Amino acid sequence: VQLQASGGGLVQAGGSLRLSCAASGSIVNIIRMAWYRQAPGKQRELVAVITSGGTSSNYADSVKGRFTISLDNAKNVFLQMSSLKPEDTAVYYCNAEHTLFHGDDYEIMSSWGQGTLVTVSS
Repeated sequence: VQLQASGGGLVQAGGSLRLSCAASGSIVNIIRMAWYRQAPGKQRELVAVITSGGTSSNYADSVKGRFTISLDNAKNVFLQMSSLKPEDTAVYYCNAEHTLFHGDDYEIMSSWGQGTLVTVSS
């Protein structure tokens, strides 16, 4: 599975931004998709996750009520961000967990897109 993220940019506090991540390759094997972020000097953290069927999602406490994760039938995943705060400034990465089959056996793989920078000015 290959992922291509886009949509980052500079926005003022209180504004909105929508990130997109296009998936390609063996998308039928995707189990779940997620957005992570990494701020300068900090560890990468999970922002939001959604199951491959789009029926279940979860969010970090810091973004609940402000961010919405969604995906379409082509397994493109989106992150709608509203009421942005300066502390949301980070490089955002999309991620997909998917199965890789080896005959009768399989393993769970994790694929990452390149990051997209979101900068929120105060």
